[in-house]
Amino acid sequence: MNCTKIAIISGSAFALVQFRPTLMHRLVESGVEVFALAPDHTPQSKAAVSDLGAVPVDFSMSRTGMNAVHDIYAMFSILRALRRVKADVVLSTTIKPSIYGSLAAWLAGVPRRFVLLEGLGYAFTDIGRPSLKKGVLRNLAVVLMRGAYLAANRIFVLNRDDENEVSSSLAPASKVESLGPIGLNLEDWPASPALREPLIFTFVGRLLEEKGIHDFIAAARTVKTAHPDVQFRVIGAPDANPSGIREETVRAWTKEGLITWVASGEMRKELAHTSVFVLPSYREGYSRSMQEAMAMARPVITTDVPGCREAVAEGISGFILPVRDPAALAQAMIRFVSDSSLVETMGLEGRRIAEANFDEQVFITRLLTSIFRTPPDSANHKASR
Repeated sequence: MNCTKIAIISGSAFALVQFRPTLMHRLVESGVEVFALAPDHTPQSKAAVSDLGAVPVDFSMSRTGMNAVHDIYAMFSILRALRRVKADVVLSTTIKPSIYGSLAAWLAGVPRRFVLLEGLGYAFTDIGRPSLKKGVLRNLAVVLMRGAYLAANRIFVLNRDDENEVSSSLAPASKVESLGPIGLNLEDWPASPALREPLIFTFVGRLLEEKGIHDFIAAARTVKTAHPDVQFRVIGAPDANPSGIREETVRAWTKEGLITWVASGEMRKELAHTSVFVLPSYREGYSRSMQEAMAMARPVITTDVPGCREAVAEGISGFILPVRDPAALAQAMIRFVSDSSLVETMGLEGRRIAEANFDEQVFITRLLTSIFRTPPDSANHKASR
């Protein structure tokens, strides 16, 4: 690898520690000096990053919302950090870091600047009726992303739909590359024995409207009316996103006896205590939680949207349903109630698909090959340093 320093910019320290350890470890093992930038490092996250051989670096940024003053401050906070560490490569992940990280990297004279989008986020997800506020937010996001991505050498996405979206509205097609699922360390997610009694349907995700949580709840009500012994679990915390579900709403569902709610938990244990994984999302990049469930041999019910339909073999490892259709979701759940043997047979097919498609080392090889084959932007490098 013909560089010595890489800065990975994330919107949260949790994401760095949970989802980037293999990437950081592989870079460090290759002799690259890795800097892990996040706005919310804790002593625990810094220790975890340091244990990987990388260097934790703080900067200032709010994770959600758009405030011009705060966001300009965030960009200059990243700029100061990048100048301090003198990175040769910057990899910015998620929407806000992809915007302000790319611009800061350009201003800092970093010769290789990359964006990894694991999804296009709230502004690009169709949720209910169009609203003026969301229209303004989307238009602002498009303007900012277009400008920022001019400063990027390459933009990586996880599915073909996002590739088409980004290429058509945010960046030249020559800059955009679809890499497929980020994947997992499959040894960390072994197949677990099928759980058929009691039958438990589990939703995992941030508690956002666009994750389909309301559809899950509506389907649960329908199924429980006819099959009161069936259980429903929700694993996920409330979120400050504009489409976030309030905690009191979730507590009302639990008080009703409709669901069991776990705000956060050890995901392997939660999936082992699951019969069928359900994600009726409105759009994903390439759902990690779905990959985890399939690796643990859990069948999946999901929707026919980007980032979901790519993972599941319809009628083989689970069911792919129309989006925003609680009745169809309830009927799919009832198929497992009527024939619980599907929990095992479909789950084993999901594990087979995971072994064939969800190895994170394959993704990392694709990512790093593209990064280090991209020639540095020498003009910007010389002009700014």
